[in-house]
Amino acid sequence: MIRIVTRSRLAQLEEDARAAIDRAERAKATTAEVGAILTQVMRELSAAQQELLLKDIEIRRLREELGRGPVEGETLTVLLHHGEPHTIYASRADAYADTATHGAPPDQVWKPCGERPAAAFTWRCEAFIYNPASNGFRRLHLPAEKTLGEAA
Repeated sequence: MIRIVTRSRLAQLEEDARAAIDRAERAKATTAEVGAILTQVMRELSAAQQELLLKDIEIRRLREELGRGPVEGETLTVLLHHGEPHTIYASRADAYADTATHGAPPDQVWKPCGERPAAAFTWRCEAFIYNPASNGFRRLHLPAEKTLGEAA
């Protein structure tokens, strides 16, 4: 079979071929863009999964700690602000760090409070120790007992 191709038909075929090549190049560029976006999304997903894993581990640790209850001799530190409880911390170092976020100098030297009332201090840390006999926490250092004066 013999087929005769005219100039107009040949021009049409060439134009169709150019259009097909253009579509292929656009598809290739779009594929590259989508690949780059997908790569970024996969990185973000991986980071989010890692963060979730770390939080899950921390939640498990806290649940175990909560489930075991207080242990005899365990201490807590109560941060007092002008004599009023502000926050409870697992350690004195955490309490000191928090006072720094509220304006106390981070290198502040903490001294025993003596007989002065807690309200006399802007920030004061009081340690409490778990006492199983009372099923609660008691002050670690009780103030010195004051003797009562004689009646007149």
